[in-house]
Amino acid sequence: MKNILTLCTFILASPIAVFAGEPNCDVSLDVRFLEGAPVDRFVLTNGSERGIIQAEVQFDLRPSAGKLIFDTQSVGSGVEVYQPFESTAANLDVADGAEGLRMPLGGLEAGASISFTIDVDDRLTASDLGQIRVSGSEMQGTVVTLTIDEHSYSAVFNAKNLAVIDAGCADKI
Repeated sequence: MKNILTLCTFILASPIAVFAGEPNCDVSLDVRFLEGAPVDRFVLTNGSERGIIQAEVQFDLRPSAGKLIFDTQSVGSGVEVYQPFESTAANLDVADGAEGLRMPLGGLEAGASISFTIDVDDRLTASDLGQIRVSGSEMQGTVVTLTIDEHSYSAVFNAKNLAVIDAGCADKI
């Protein structure tokens, strides 16, 4: 009986996991940027074997090769075409000319994807596709960070517009 009470006390005193299963084990999130005119799209795919119940994703464009910004208004920092943040997964107000955004991520089952659209412009004087379109080499260097239960995992976009967050269980040993 004492063992059962100890086990019940342990379970009740334990924090609620925000990652289905162990909170920070085997986290895998693929983030793709799809250039489109006039709308650019980011697609986030949970490559983990478990669902993500509650998390936050942050995009930092500052280290990007293309000196990228989010162009969300018709007047301001961007060039010609603009697109505010739109997603069925979250509602965000992203400032025109912002170099980053944070969005909540929750209820993403294993293997499932969510996406959002927004306009991304570069600020290069001689860009590959002009300032209203972003090439892979211009997205390169952008950092995406997934935060689950106060633990953060980051990845950097490569020249193919892909960032893969892949955290194993080494920190659990």
